[in-house]
Amino acid sequence: MTEAKPQHEMQKGPVRLRRSQLEHSTTDQRLLDSRGPSDWVHTDPWRVLRIQAEFVEGFGSLAELGPAIAVFGSARTLSDHPHYAQAEECGGKLARAGFAVITGGGPGTMEAANKGASEAGGVSVGLGIELPFETGLNTWVDMGINFRYFFARKTMFVKYSQGFIALPGGIGTLDELFEALTLVQTGKKTVFPIVLVGKAYWQGMLDWMRETMLGDGKISATDLDLITLTDSIDEAVGLMVEARRIREAEHA
Repeated sequence: MTEAKPQHEMQKGPVRLRRSQLEHSTTDQRLLDSRGPSDWVHTDPWRVLRIQAEFVEGFGSLAELGPAIAVFGSARTLSDHPHYAQAEECGGKLARAGFAVITGGGPGTMEAANKGASEAGGVSVGLGIELPFETGLNTWVDMGINFRYFFARKTMFVKYSQGFIALPGGIGTLDELFEALTLVQTGKKTVFPIVLVGKAYWQGMLDWMRETMLGDGKISATDLDLITLTDSIDEAVGLMVEARRIREAEHA
């Protein structure tokens, strides 16, 4: 885990702010924070135009991307950590299998996956987000889009990815993981493999889901079948290739 660095710059959509221009809140925060009883009447309708612009920009940029896989993992992964090398391997093998690689565009695991894809000659995509403690897209992103709103960005992940691979990560990785699980469980996404890489890291969570959630009847056994747990990048990539084959056969 890296120590928090002093904030000297931030990305605000397409705008980069530094020094005296830094803001102390994000666009998402200002949208979601409670304010006076009538403030929303004067501000929120105008926000719709900015939100619409983010969707238009995302759809326009990614419409011709082709088959792509989203790779998630911690922004705090150091470059000499085994998880970094694993993510780089993952990005490279996905690219050589004919997939574009989409990440959150940040440092750590995301940077490694983008690096692997770019060096393998594939399309390396980064979907950045305005955050007070990150400074924009990593240098291995070949196609980058910066978002102000999490929900617009998350739509791009699920719309333009054919599967998710999650390496060890934190709250953001869990957020994307369970969003994908919900969409697959409810039939919003079909033929959509979800793979967790790292048995030592993820097994405890899956055990809790099986023993507590399933044991108490809060989920079904088939819900757990939606997740594949592995230590093998080759297996993870192979599942994405097989899902692509099934999808193409269905549309033949």
